[in-house]
Amino acid sequence: MDSHSTVKFSDTQSDIRHALSIDVEDYFHVAALAKVIDPSDWGSLPSRVERNTERLLELFERVDTKATFFVLGWVAERYPDLIRKLADAGHEIASHGYSHQLIYSQTPAVFTEETRRSKALLEDIVQQPVTGYRAASYSITHDSLWALDILTELGFTWDSSIFPIRHDRYGIPNSPRGPYTIRTGNGGLIREFPLTTAKVLGTTLPAAGGGYFRQFPYPLFKALFRQASENGRYPQMFYLHPWEIDPDQPRYNSASWLSRFRHYTNLDKCYGRLERLLNDFRFTTVSDSYHQQQPEQVMLHHNEMIRLT
Repeated sequence: MDSHSTVKFSDTQSDIRHALSIDVEDYFHVAALAKVIDPSDWGSLPSRVERNTERLLELFERVDTKATFFVLGWVAERYPDLIRKLADAGHEIASHGYSHQLIYSQTPAVFTEETRRSKALLEDIVQQPVTGYRAASYSITHDSLWALDILTELGFTWDSSIFPIRHDRYGIPNSPRGPYTIRTGNGGLIREFPLTTAKVLGTTLPAAGGGYFRQFPYPLFKALFRQASENGRYPQMFYLHPWEIDPDQPRYNSASWLSRFRHYTNLDKCYGRLERLLNDFRFTTVSDSYHQQQPEQVMLHHNEMIRLT
């Protein structure tokens, strides 16, 4: 790994590099606004994903940091040059599906067709295998574990879609908090890189990024992220979306109060907080982060995943 000669890190274990992941989607793709923006209107809305992603690319170049970009097929189809630019800069390209629909609202046939389409599109653009996947809104849950069978059949070897928390839209509570391997219902194997959580007084708290990164005060998020890593002993997963650094994006005040809170809170502060985070911790791609150590091998079978509560 290259040294970060221009950045002074405050992490206590500076040799550990956490996983930096970006879900490349536009503001109108998000589940929080799904009730007020119809997918049929996406093509007519002003897109901001290209410039926002380029701002992140410029920041990562400035601090000499690589990331994994989970690219939505809808975006890749319209901005292939952007995806090539990410790959040419040495970042990892992974799949975020095609249409950003919740997996448990899709049929297996639709999910298979969309996922195959997105994977082929990305591989054609970057001319290299795409083996990592992240579901829209972390929607691999008890109700959609069948998706893991399809991912292995399509050639994916790792996934980062399972959030070990309770949430109204996603999560498999009590699933492992560190990397583990799942033997799927069809006998395939896929490695899971879960989203970061911290244990505080017996309660599992999300500490992975996104809305939590914007909504929590930065010192609290930093403390939770560090606690989750056991003070830098184990790499953790951080995620963000390009629209989260864009306070000037169109506002949809007809969305519910909860949706507006989740989507718009602290958009104006997010870029500055990200700069602080990249100064406080070291990051790299998902694959490189989890390959830097040999964690205890945990294997869960499909039926064991179902029983997790």
